[in-house]
Amino acid sequence: MKKIFILAFAVIMGFVAVAQQSIYEFTVKNQDGTEMPMEKFRGKVLLIVNTATECGFTPQYEELQNLQNKFGRHGFEILDFPCNQFGEQAPGADEEIHNFCTSKYHIEFHQFAKIDVNGDNAEPLFRWLKEMRPFEGFDLNSPIGKQMDQMLRKSDPNYDKNPDIKWNFTKFLIDRDGNVVARFEPTVSMREVGNRIVEFPR
Repeated sequence: MKKIFILAFAVIMGFVAVAQQSIYEFTVKNQDGTEMPMEKFRGKVLLIVNTATECGFTPQYEELQNLQNKFGRHGFEILDFPCNQFGEQAPGADEEIHNFCTSKYHIEFHQFAKIDVNGDNAEPLFRWLKEMRPFEGFDLNSPIGKQMDQMLRKSDPNYDKNPDIKWNFTKFLIDRDGNVVARFEPTVSMREVGNRIVEFPR
């Protein structure tokens, strides 16, 4: 009984530690394998995105760059993390992905090394983001939201009961104090994302 109590206490304390962790405590990998502390982005509004180059949502790269152009001078940064976990739609090496994005969509925001966002090998930053902002569902009043729900429910009827990233181009909005203030599923319009960003003027 004592062992069970100790184990339960450890689990609870572990959860509290995750919940209290700051985004600025994380370190992520650049495309060249060097490490970059998130501390570098302290004081900025961030939009953290998991992306893919062969997805139906891939044209969002252009819209993301438009947001960077519009808000960048106000201390806004997009942080792009390619991920191949959804339909294997980011198959290339880091350099190939970057060359594709810069040549086709002319992105200028920071693109990091390819990562996992779910599962045992999930990037710790994304584990934390999911803890802070779990999945809240797709907009079932929109055709694309309904389509995503039907597709995912076929493979997992309870897919909506966990905080995991559901698909490419899921976005997390971080305020200037490092708080996760919003999670946008890939079906959310970039106009809506932009409307939230303007809430944090410099």
